[in-house]
Amino acid sequence: MGKNETTTSKKQTLQRKTSSGIELKSSYTDQDRLPAEHGTAVPGTFPYTRGIYGEMYRGRLWTMRQYAGFATAAESNRRYRYLLDQGTTGLSVAFDLPTQIGLDSDSPLSFGEVGKVGVAIDSLEDMETLFEGIPLDRVSTSMTINATAPVLLALYIAVARKQGVRPEQLNGTVQNDILKEYMARGTYIYPPRPSLRLITDLFAFCSAEVPNWNTISISGYHIREAGCTAAQEIAFTLADGICYVESAIAAGLEVDRFAPRLSFFFNAHNNLLEEVAKFRAARRMWAQIMRDRFRAADPKSWMLRFHTQTAGSTLTAQQPDVNVVRTTIQALAAVLGGTQSLHTNSKDEALGLPTQEAARLALRTQQVIGYESGVTDVADPLGGSHLIEYLTSELEQRAFDYIRKIDEMGGMLSAIESGYPQREIQQAAFEYQRAVELNESIVVGVNRFTVEEEAPIPILHIDPEVERQQVERLRALRSRRNQETVNGALDAIERAAKGTENLMPLILKAVEAYATVGEISDCLRRVFGEYRETVVF
Repeated sequence: MGKNETTTSKKQTLQRKTSSGIELKSSYTDQDRLPAEHGTAVPGTFPYTRGIYGEMYRGRLWTMRQYAGFATAAESNRRYRYLLDQGTTGLSVAFDLPTQIGLDSDSPLSFGEVGKVGVAIDSLEDMETLFEGIPLDRVSTSMTINATAPVLLALYIAVARKQGVRPEQLNGTVQNDILKEYMARGTYIYPPRPSLRLITDLFAFCSAEVPNWNTISISGYHIREAGCTAAQEIAFTLADGICYVESAIAAGLEVDRFAPRLSFFFNAHNNLLEEVAKFRAARRMWAQIMRDRFRAADPKSWMLRFHTQTAGSTLTAQQPDVNVVRTTIQALAAVLGGTQSLHTNSKDEALGLPTQEAARLALRTQQVIGYESGVTDVADPLGGSHLIEYLTSELEQRAFDYIRKIDEMGGMLSAIESGYPQREIQQAAFEYQRAVELNESIVVGVNRFTVEEEAPIPILHIDPEVERQQVERLRALRSRRNQETVNGALDAIERAAKGTENLMPLILKAVEAYATVGEISDCLRRVFGEYRETVVF
């Protein structure tokens, strides 16, 4: 018997409240619910509390994605084709750290990081290899990229063109959410204001050239991974969304021209009922914000469409098989909450990048929920539950309280510059960690139900040789490309960055000349400068 196994007979002293601090009663009645018109309207109708489509999964299941990318483009391509063969219905690309922050693989600052947390992409040559044999007109691709999002989207469009696929045939999402990087993740390059210019340039370009592309995935995922509560995740994510909408309108875009292609990205944690309520509350709030605050007239502008990823921060290195249970609960919460797309984390991700076998099991988790559980037979199956409706309304109220505070500060950009959301996230993370250390919050296998010894599990290791080979390929590309054409394309980007011209067509021209991600990013660095983190205590 492992240590702590005998403690199950001790009196439970766990806190009966959600991550957002909502105290829970032992039961709920119809007295705890809002009027029916607010919470239990027909699915597919404003304010979309019960889902953005009337039939939800009866018509089509969510897009099943598996976030993947490691080492070289060729190795990642093999993983993508394997996942597609196993039943994924969309790709989700993880890029390595140098690619995310606009460094080429041969930069001294890239040393030791090439291909480690995602795939290394330096040029169009790498992107062509990444999608070799994958018809881009028949697959939806999500790219988790922010500071260099315009460059990576341009690379994707260029690969499609080489395949004979027109931009208007492309479907997918580019994360392109820089504000949360300043709050929680850190893969920024430029200061916030020029970064917003790049985002709105991408909005405008795609609305005209790539109309079926989701131009941003406004992300609460990483904010939650940094330690915030469910209510804070809603509030800070939607406040970021408000900032992006305001920036696009200020840049001269009509709200109904770009808003239908906005999408969101949320986390799914272990508290199943709070998480279901979180998704419902976020949908209802965004519908109200877009219709009433921004006067959007198109119902598609009111709809909060979102991707969900299960919570990496909840996975434990101890007893990693238990992570399968955590991921299943979290994925179920996302489905019951009405997600449009889902990634399930693999059981080994607290130890390293997922192995092929672990990724397949994570995908099977989605497939069992989708095809065997029965929860997809009815839209919003938990709708009308006294507790679910109460939690939905309570989270909505708490999240709107945060948004009002942010509005009083002058908006999310000003709030970030003052460090307000950063402090709130840090405080929430501290309080959670303290609760774990005091055994007020139980983490199975960590502070209870531990075992003396654990059998090792296979871990994916990236060969250091990957970096050397990637650098060699990059240098070979530079030696054979037309350097005069590259220089001309880079000069055009730098000149335009000093003015107001949309940068996307120029970036596309540069990547088609085989300019690299680092070279294009350096052009913008020279004009925009680099951001230095606001330190908060």
